[in-house]
Amino acid sequence: MKILALDTAANACSVALQAGEDVIERIETQPRRHAAALLPMAEACLADAGLTLKDLDAVAFGRGPGSFTGLRIAASVAQGIAFGAGLPVAPVSNLAAAAVAAWRKHGWRQVLAAFDARMDELYAAAYRIDDAGLPALSGAEQLVVPAALAPPAGVGAWFGAGSGFAAWDELAGRLGLAGCDPLVEPVARDLLGPAAAMVAAGRTVSADQALPVYLREQVAWQGR
Repeated sequence: MKILALDTAANACSVALQAGEDVIERIETQPRRHAAALLPMAEACLADAGLTLKDLDAVAFGRGPGSFTGLRIAASVAQGIAFGAGLPVAPVSNLAAAAVAAWRKHGWRQVLAAFDARMDELYAAAYRIDDAGLPALSGAEQLVVPAALAPPAGVGAWFGAGSGFAAWDELAGRLGLAGCDPLVEPVARDLLGPAAAMVAAGRTVSADQALPVYLREQVAWQGR
């Protein structure tokens, strides 16, 4: 399967290309350059693989939650690629990708992913990672105050991953997590597995339906 994945939901601007067994990626950590860098990075990955957009099976993007501006950049580039090349789109949760990143980095199989959502809130969700490294959502993605966050009940230890645990450094201890890595931040490579599963299951969307998921749908704006 050949999938091009794009992610600009957080600090890193990243692109990953799955071409059979090979993964080609580009990562740049200059947030203000995301809009200018994303498409050239995608073109560079395709060139390295000797592929064109027409050779792809799908395009994937990190659909959120995350930086509102970053999500719009990835979604718009994914839409443009999909429209132009007639490709289906796999919108992948960035919280799910964080769970994949934690599994890739540490081997953790039960991951509570939490991002700092500002405004004294967290974006959070719990995932169980299967033998293929694919995340299964336990419960729902949520926008939650830290005091209300809890891992799912049940058997086995849970581990924390993501910037939420840096913003509230007492959180992992309060929740009794077996381990925590607040530096885990997913990149486009972590979208590829979930995206391939979506393609195989026929759960992709058309370009016009490739939209960000903010979780926080309304933010007060007073012109400041």
